[in-house]
Amino acid sequence: MIVAMHMSDGLVNVPTALAFGVVAALALAVALTRARADLDDRTAPMAGLVTAFVFAVQMINFPILPGASGHLLGGALVAILVGPWVGSVAIAIVLIVQSLLFADGGITALGMNIVNMAVLGVFIGYLVARGLRGLAVRGRGGLLATAFLAAFASTVVASLGFVAEYAIGGAAGAPLGTVFGLMVGLHALIGIGEGIITAATVGAVAAVRPDLVYLLRGTQRPPVLKPGAGSAAEGSAR
Repeated sequence: MIVAMHMSDGLVNVPTALAFGVVAALALAVALTRARADLDDRTAPMAGLVTAFVFAVQMINFPILPGASGHLLGGALVAILVGPWVGSVAIAIVLIVQSLLFADGGITALGMNIVNMAVLGVFIGYLVARGLRGLAVRGRGGLLATAFLAAFASTVVASLGFVAEYAIGGAAGAPLGTVFGLMVGLHALIGIGEGIITAATVGAVAAVRPDLVYLLRGTQRPPVLKPGAGSAAEGSAR
């Protein structure tokens, strides 16, 4: 059974693993510094919740093809709900705990997994969502479409990060073309599931507390996304 996306030990040589470990450490240092500005009475509790949610859901694999399965990466989800800096730290925490306590992803590959999922996955997801924010604020359908597309792009780009690392220092003996086709092809399919889960989760939060959705901060939200709009509408109907 092939399970994406966590890299295991031995897929790339030691110098490459060490180099990306340094890149991951530097990226997290910047993220931790910038995350302080985004943490407030709304973001902090949400950050804890999304970290726990991503950790739990990543433990559940869903079938893609015979012999292959995938799980939620969560990059776009955390970026939309708590922002890219806090989201990057949240995904990194999940990956560190999984690697050290559950052997999900190799320890020597931890830096590469962080770069792929906590850096590339989160920031690509946020950039796509930010670019589509005009669509997201038009209504629930626009927000769901934005979340889906951001999650899909995030997943595919994260897989390209894996391919790039393998191209630099691959040690598993598989041809680069095979790795590219397998990773990108599988993650295009995983991206569909990722998009559905992300859209459903973001939609559920926005339906109850749109003020907790980082992407919607500072925007003129339509009535369907405003806090208390549902209750007000129900009261009027009565």
